[in-house]
Amino acid sequence: MAFGKYARRVYDTAVTLLVWTYYTFGFVVLFAPFYLAAYLLAKDPEASFQRLNSRFYGIMFRIIRILAPGHRWRIAPEVSRIRSSVIVCNHLSYLDPILLISLYPLHKTIVKSRLFSIPVFGRMLTLAGYVPSSARGKFADAMIRQIESMEGFLAAGGNLFIFPEGTRSRTGRMGALNPGAFKIARRCHAAIKVLVIRNTDRMFKPGRFVFSTAGPNTITVDLAGSVETHEKGRSLPVSELMESVSALLKGYP
Repeated sequence: MAFGKYARRVYDTAVTLLVWTYYTFGFVVLFAPFYLAAYLLAKDPEASFQRLNSRFYGIMFRIIRILAPGHRWRIAPEVSRIRSSVIVCNHLSYLDPILLISLYPLHKTIVKSRLFSIPVFGRMLTLAGYVPSSARGKFADAMIRQIESMEGFLAAGGNLFIFPEGTRSRTGRMGALNPGAFKIARRCHAAIKVLVIRNTDRMFKPGRFVFSTAGPNTITVDLAGSVETHEKGRSLPVSELMESVSALLKGYP
């Protein structure tokens, strides 16, 4: 029994190192030339960067599925078909945002502003059109520019996904929602699609570096419902939108 636990820890560590090796060196060796080509040659570099990000993380999740067969994945078909929407979702693990990136070729998301200051990585976030979380200081212009262009981006089929709790849940329970996502959706006349992610934290727990590859576990992504931001030609109050989304998130089985 003790040997089995030791072997599992060794395997978990090996899988973790392989995944993060792809995450770092895979980007530099395999994908950097494509990003460079998109930056220099693409008619729409922002959309090209988003598609490349989606493909990069798609491959990463294929690797994880192969190396951790004890975890099953069930992503509802209607989730992958979402377009031209503001997506709000619960947040359990670091895997959640990159999983959504892998699902949507044209996407934007709100990212912590401090990450834009990281050399190279921050530049990549900017080129992909991601939105800094703060409108203060040097991030003000970037945030305003992205918000002003968001309606056109959504109308063209892109999705903006946001975790309105603002941080990962340590208990699995919903935290308080921030109004930013709802203001953006209302401003852009976009529907709010409510997703529920389950059990990503069983694979990659907050505060841990090593993946847990042992199962059985089923990771699911479901569409809990849709909330319209306008009714009979009028904008619905942000508080009402937040209540509707909160009810869907908390009431989903």
